[in-house]
Amino acid sequence: MSVAEVSEAPRWRRIGLWTVKALLAAIFAAAGGAKLAGLPMMVENFATIGLGQWFRYLTGALELSGAIGLLVPALAGFAALMLTTVMVGAILAHLVILPGPWLPAAVLLALSLLVAWAHRDQVEAAARTVLLGRD
Repeated sequence: MSVAEVSEAPRWRRIGLWTVKALLAAIFAAAGGAKLAGLPMMVENFATIGLGQWFRYLTGALELSGAIGLLVPALAGFAALMLTTVMVGAILAHLVILPGPWLPAAVLLALSLLVAWAHRDQVEAAARTVLLGRD
């Protein structure tokens, strides 16, 4: 849904979408902040993954920037797509390397996909402009 279509959608749908985006933004801001702050659990998790602590910083920065992007209507679709890729990585990490449940990451993935789908026209138009050089 483009920004124009979101504003033309029924009120309950607009409120629902903003609620999901605000919830995701809060969760990703907290998770990204924890990674960037170096909480011991995060440091241990990324040590277990074995890619180095730079990967923790990258993941935290992606989550924090995605959280901010979700709240900017012109960026929400792109932020949701970026967070979707982060959550695919999180699910894979939990299935293959890390102990603990993968289901919370799957729920965040589903909600991120919902937001990306709601903004699909916006993302498609931007992709068409970048890839094909036209509107």
